[in-house]
Amino acid sequence: MQSIALPSADPAPWPQYPADAAGFDRARLETAVAFAAENETRWSRDLAQVIAGQYFEPPPWNEILGPVRPRGGPNGLITRHGKLVARWGDTRQVDLTFSVAKSYLSLLAGVAHERGLLPDVHERVGQRIQDGGFEPPHNDRIEWEHFLQQTSEWEGTLWDKPDLVDRNRSLSIEGTAAAAKRKGTHRDLEPPGGFWEYNDVRVNRFSLALMRLFRRPLPEVFKETIMTPIGASASWEWWGYRNSTVEIDGRPMTSVPGGSHWGGGVAIHAEDQARIGLLFLGRGRWGEQRILSESWVAASTRPAALNPQYGYLWWLNTGRSRYKSASPESVFAIGAGGNATWIDPATGIVAVMRWLDPAATEGFIGRVVAALAP
Repeated sequence: MQSIALPSADPAPWPQYPADAAGFDRARLETAVAFAAENETRWSRDLAQVIAGQYFEPPPWNEILGPVRPRGGPNGLITRHGKLVARWGDTRQVDLTFSVAKSYLSLLAGVAHERGLLPDVHERVGQRIQDGGFEPPHNDRIEWEHFLQQTSEWEGTLWDKPDLVDRNRSLSIEGTAAAAKRKGTHRDLEPPGGFWEYNDVRVNRFSLALMRLFRRPLPEVFKETIMTPIGASASWEWWGYRNSTVEIDGRPMTSVPGGSHWGGGVAIHAEDQARIGLLFLGRGRWGEQRILSESWVAASTRPAALNPQYGYLWWLNTGRSRYKSASPESVFAIGAGGNATWIDPATGIVAVMRWLDPAATEGFIGRVVAALAP
C-alpha cells in the first residue's frame, strides 16, 4: 500500500494538494464536488424536529433524551493517500453524525481487545458484565461479537427505550409511512447470534457494557486512545442522555449512545472524521504509531455470516452490493441524514460526506471514481 501523508495537528490548516498530482482529472473531480454540494439531504436543518417528528418512530418512543442542535449545510472532503484534494462547504462545522458513532464504538472495542479487557469476542458478555442485563434464559447467551455484528437479539429496556422499538426495522424504507407501521411490532426473538437486525437500543447496551469494561466514560477513552494520537481537534463531543448515568467505582458516569437516534451521540466535523478514516485506511497505524491492531481491523471488515454487507459495526461493500461504483474492498461508517465516511483501500481514497442526500451517494462515488486518471 502506498504510504499515507498524514495531516498536521489541528488547528493548522490542512493543505490542499493539486488534484492532478494525486491522480485525478481536476475538471471531473470538480464535477463530483459540485454534485455533492448541490444534493443536500431532504432533512430539515432543525434536527429536533426531525427526531421528534416521527422520522424514526411514533410517540412515545420518539421522545428525545439527549442534546440536539440544528445542523449546518452540506460539506465534505476527499483525500487520496492522505492528501486533501477537494473540499466543499465548511469542513470544520461540528454537527451530529448519527450512526457513524457505531463505527467509533467498534474502534473502542478494538482498544479494549488490545488491553486484554475483551480478550475473546466469542466470550459471553455476562462473564464480565454483571449488572442485571445478561441474565438467563436469553441474554446470558449473548457474545461480544453478537453486539459487534448486530445479531445480539438482546431483550430488555434501556434508558426508557425497549428493544421492541427496533424490531422489524427496515433501513430500506426507514422514514416512510410503511416503515412507521411496521417498526416496533412484535417479532419472536431468535437465539443470540441467529438473526441480523439493525438497531439502536442494543448498540446502546453494548456501549454501556464497554464503559463497564473500561470503568471510565467512553469519550475519555476515545480522546486518549484515538483522537489525541491522530491529532484531532478539541471541538468534537460525545453526549449521553439525561437518564443514562450510572455509578462505577463510586463515580457517576454517563453512558453514550451509538448514534443520535434520540439525541446525544457524536458531534464532530468532517476533518476529524477524515482522520479516523485515514487511521482505518492505515490498518490501525498512524505514522509510526500503532493505535489499533491490524488483526482487529481485519476482523472489523470481515463480512458477517448473516449479513455480508456488515462487519463489526462498519458497513462493507462485499460484491459491490451496496455501492456499485466503489471497490468491493470499500468500508463505510454511515449515519442517518446523509452522513458517511468512505474508505477505499483499493484507491487510497478517504472521503467524508456530510448531509448528502443518501439517494445521491452512489452518484457521488461514481463521479469520484470516474475522476481517477486512467
